[in-house]
Amino acid sequence: MSLLQSLLGQNSLLDSFWGNSFLDTPDAQMDWKETPHAHIFHIDLPGLRKEDVKLEVHEGSVLHITAERKEEAEADEKGVKWHCRERRVGAFSREFRLPENVKVDEIKASMHDGVLTVTVPKDEHKKKTKQHKAVEIAGDAEQSHASKGLGRFVCCKA
Repeated sequence: MSLLQSLLGQNSLLDSFWGNSFLDTPDAQMDWKETPHAHIFHIDLPGLRKEDVKLEVHEGSVLHITAERKEEAEADEKGVKWHCRERRVGAFSREFRLPENVKVDEIKASMHDGVLTVTVPKDEHKKKTKQHKAVEIAGDAEQSHASKGLGRFVCCKA
């Protein structure tokens, strides 16, 4: 909690600005671009490992991302005094409604340097189906180079 938040109290106007979800805070910023072949999400998750993040597709059209940042274990040291604690801990989530023309079975995800990259391939011939699917997140060693190109920037909060 920041000094300003502690002075104003937990239920202040700042709570509506910062939100209650880590994935809605400035340190979890997101880019979503569309290429001719895929939708690509880049989500900043600083300090998290791929084991801390869960990625699922619900009902064949909702990309659901959950993460958990755990509080660091503190040693019982005499004379230790915190002056500022702003990094949030706890469980967090964010959802994105996907277009109808995606290949849910071919979604790929990787995590590199605290950035989650999710690639959702497009399929112009696919009809919408309701599915629930977990997506495995690859780590730094398994990082593949994402396609580079210009796509339009679309930002939304579900």
